[in-house]
Amino acid sequence: MGRTSALERHEHVIRAAIAEFAIKGYRGTTTAAIARRAGITQPYLFRLFPDKKTVFVGALVRSTEDTRLAFEKAADGAEDPERALRAMADTHAHLMSTRPEVLMMQMQGYAAVAAAEALGDDLIGEVVRAGWMSIWETVHRPLGADADKTASFLACGMLGNTLTALGLPPGAGR
Repeated sequence: MGRTSALERHEHVIRAAIAEFAIKGYRGTTTAAIARRAGITQPYLFRLFPDKKTVFVGALVRSTEDTRLAFEKAADGAEDPERALRAMADTHAHLMSTRPEVLMMQMQGYAAVAAAEALGDDLIGEVVRAGWMSIWETVHRPLGADADKTASFLACGMLGNTLTALGLPPGAGR
């Protein structure tokens, strides 16, 4: 077996970070825990990333992009907005059941914005807002550029993410 490239190691650390941050958030996650999950040493982690915030931002970007790409793929070829809506809703349900850490990472990003900005750090907020807008645009177009349908779809998705974070089934509260 050949050696792992730096890009592959970087991606492996990002995936490990998503899993750790999704569970414990920014403040509760240590770089040591990320390194352990990634199967590397903490000093090596810092050779790949300058600091914990950079790892967190990379995890935010990756989790948002994974979600955006999943919605884009689901809606690709949908013949009308209703089919696109169903396909993207099914995709969201699939993500919640198979990759909840991706959605929980995004939730941790939302939670981290206020704390970071209170300290004068706008980077996390900028990344979270840009990610949200990329998901909005990806969903908005297939839904016929209907703002109400887009908002409703994303609101239902956020409710599902919140229920998942609480450990409740997606249909709880109906």
